[in-house]
Amino acid sequence: QVQLVESGGGLVHAGGPLRLSCAASGSIFSINDMGWYRQAPGKQRELVAQITNGGTTNYADSVKGRFTIPRDNAKNEVYLQMNSLKPEDTAVYYCNAKIFYKYAGTRGALNDYWGQGTQVTVSS
Repeated sequence: QVQLVESGGGLVHAGGPLRLSCAASGSIFSINDMGWYRQAPGKQRELVAQITNGGTTNYADSVKGRFTIPRDNAKNEVYLQMNSLKPEDTAVYYCNAKIFYKYAGTRGALNDYWGQGTQVTVSS
């Protein structure tokens, strides 16, 4: 089994920072892309930021210049550093990872895994 566990959500005032963490654990052979998505009430889930295992990043236009997505490959962790937060950033944030499952010591299938979600609320 593979699990993604998120932490770091909460309530913050507009303009403030917040850092989310996501740790992958279990039968992992290797991890490809890792990313963060968010879903606000009444809206579809959207990509916030993504990072490849080589460190190439991609950001939604709405967060460029404010959010960064560091990654620690040795720890199988990804983070979302959010600065200059706005009320419109309020959402449930989900960690995502594309992981090759480890089976009998060899590389198994590539699957898409999701964290349980963490609430971020930005007050005005």
